[in-house]
Amino acid sequence: MVTLLHDGVFLRNGSELIEANSPVVRDLQLDKESAEKETIAYGILASHQQAEGMENLKIKFDALTSHDITYVGIIQTAIASGLDHFPVPYILTNCHNSLAAVGGTINEDDHVFGLSAVKRFGGTYVPPHMAVIHQYMREMVAGGGKMILGSDSHTRYGAFGTIAIGEGGPELVKQLLSRTYDIKRPGVIAIYLKGKPKHGIGPQDVALAIEKAVFKNGFVKNKIMEFVGPGVSELSVDFRNGIDVMSTETTCLSTVWRTDDKVRDFLALHGRLGDFKAMNPGDVAYYDGAVVVDLDKIESMIAMPFHPSNVYTIKELNEGGLDLLKHIEEQAVEQLDNKSLSLGLVDKYKDGKLHCDQGIIVGCSGGLYENIVAAANIVAGKSVGNGRFAFSVYPSSQPIYLELMKNGALVDLVEAGAIVRTAFCGPCFGAGDTPNNEGFSVRHATRNFPNREGSKPGNGQISSVGLMDARSVAATAIYGGALTPATEVDYNDTIKPYHFDAKPYESKVYNGFGEANKEEELVYAPSIKPWPTIEPLQDNLILKVAAYIDDPVTTTDELIPSGETSSYRSDPYALSEFTLSRKVPEYVGRAKAIRSMEKARQEKQYSNIQTVYDIISKAMNLSDSVEDFWTHTSLGSVIYANKPGDGSAREQAASCQRVLGGAANIALEYATKRYRSNVMNWGMLPFLIDEDQSHSMAVGDYIWIPNVKSILNGESDHYTAYVISDNGNVTEITLRLGDIEQEEKAIIDAGCLINHYANS
Repeated sequence: MVTLLHDGVFLRNGSELIEANSPVVRDLQLDKESAEKETIAYGILASHQQAEGMENLKIKFDALTSHDITYVGIIQTAIASGLDHFPVPYILTNCHNSLAAVGGTINEDDHVFGLSAVKRFGGTYVPPHMAVIHQYMREMVAGGGKMILGSDSHTRYGAFGTIAIGEGGPELVKQLLSRTYDIKRPGVIAIYLKGKPKHGIGPQDVALAIEKAVFKNGFVKNKIMEFVGPGVSELSVDFRNGIDVMSTETTCLSTVWRTDDKVRDFLALHGRLGDFKAMNPGDVAYYDGAVVVDLDKIESMIAMPFHPSNVYTIKELNEGGLDLLKHIEEQAVEQLDNKSLSLGLVDKYKDGKLHCDQGIIVGCSGGLYENIVAAANIVAGKSVGNGRFAFSVYPSSQPIYLELMKNGALVDLVEAGAIVRTAFCGPCFGAGDTPNNEGFSVRHATRNFPNREGSKPGNGQISSVGLMDARSVAATAIYGGALTPATEVDYNDTIKPYHFDAKPYESKVYNGFGEANKEEELVYAPSIKPWPTIEPLQDNLILKVAAYIDDPVTTTDELIPSGETSSYRSDPYALSEFTLSRKVPEYVGRAKAIRSMEKARQEKQYSNIQTVYDIISKAMNLSDSVEDFWTHTSLGSVIYANKPGDGSAREQAASCQRVLGGAANIALEYATKRYRSNVMNWGMLPFLIDEDQSHSMAVGDYIWIPNVKSILNGESDHYTAYVISDNGNVTEITLRLGDIEQEEKAIIDAGCLINHYANS
């Protein structure tokens, strides 16, 4: 189904792949240096570059977008940094905290603040239940040759010839202050599509097949995936969007697709023909590698707990029976802190099939028009049964909902027993449709990380999710939850034509870009708190290890849980109480204790931290006086994790650490660029360490890093540090930051992005 070409490839005439080490390259005199400029990605990046050359990019984006879990913090940060108006279109959607499920008025308070902000600064406000963030951007904003930055990791609009990137909030703040997005030019990987999907296959099947092939080996990490080849034209725009949005799970930086008449027709249908641009690679384009996807060989797929890359064919899963399910459950439980929990997968296997408790089609990946119509075609005239299995469908925008209403697809779904809801991302992050204890949900959604569906293993409650295409979710539904691939179901796979009706948006969306009104008052509420004051970096740094996580990967959902915490996103102090709550419950208490020591230092209450001085000075044989020592040395907590930051772009995974007094992360590597950027933008040092030294530290150890400030601002990337254990043993280690821009150094030196802009 999927083949990887590792050593670089040339694409000739948009259809012929030639491996870089092939003799044909020499015979045709193909030149890598000139051909790498012929990718679609290179052309878009070049048109947005604000500096000389193309190696170190300084990008300004055409538009920004955020949802209601992130925009309050972003706007608060931007205001503290000198925001005057939104210099580019900034679209605020309300698709995450749409429900006032917890926290009283908190969610709606955020919405009222958001509307007042777009009126004051000149932006766009999409009310709750109107559209999920990415569907609105597809319908109303994305276009050929554009670049869009969003504070959600699934910011992907590549099917329109747009390079869209999901980042933490501080990167959007930089754009709101007319600064640039600084990054070394990323590599580009060709995703070469050929063939045509067979009956029953949908975009999630293709996406999961790609995910399985590239995630664990890091093949596309921090690169741009460029979709090319004859197979692109065999896919509708909806199908392309469904694949595209799932690319986030590969840890790529972004995507872009070649465009054609289908994209032109989509944009024309939405009244935006002017946003179409024919986007194709040049006659000869060079890519750093290729993923060859044979579409006609893709099967109905399922990603089992707890990652979108843990992929099997549905047929393989059913035929593997009890032995395979036992193996999958053992692997999954290894990722949980409570090994006594059971997912109950083995108990759900009977009559040759895994039986599921719930099916959901939702969000930016599942709730697309064609997915829902296909599901309606499958369940039409049938029943999902009156047993345990529950089936819910969330159209991703009100215009889609309206069309499903007009063409009868909603009738087919509702008559079959499906519950049709409004545009809401909740089930994707655990804020709706949480399954029962030991329940198993199959979903056309984006992620199936631990706890992602809303269960609480710490309370003994555990459920899990399998990701699969809407077509197979519907096929499973008509068999009462017995896992069934859509390829084995006879149904009409004709998709009724879509007619876009903009009236819901025209009636309710506030469009005010370019119309900033400084007389408009921002509407605050008790739950909306400003960021705390953060001290700049001192000459020397003492870290105390507050958490040591040796899992292969640590997700942002584990660093700061989603779901029940979402209502506290506008209050840095309240939200920080949840930091690592599901992974290391003791972390918050430990971090607060270290924060109180740093506060004592700042207030010159040195007697409260005499013990720390004694430990460090004795171990390192220092002769500084107490006062001189603390004048130049600060204290902070540190988290060690092998590979932190997979998943969401939410900045709070880092900012909550900072609020609690965090000063650094130490890792073997960072799972995503966006998490590492969040760490730096909040003034923490994103240290790297070699694996052979990673076991030198433990919770409670101190790490003394002398001259940290001068090393940061110098030419060296060699930080000699000393781990000091409880018994006084000292172990020398070497830390480094890796590639880091001068601007990023300045932010860390200042203590955080807000300080940096206040000083400039």
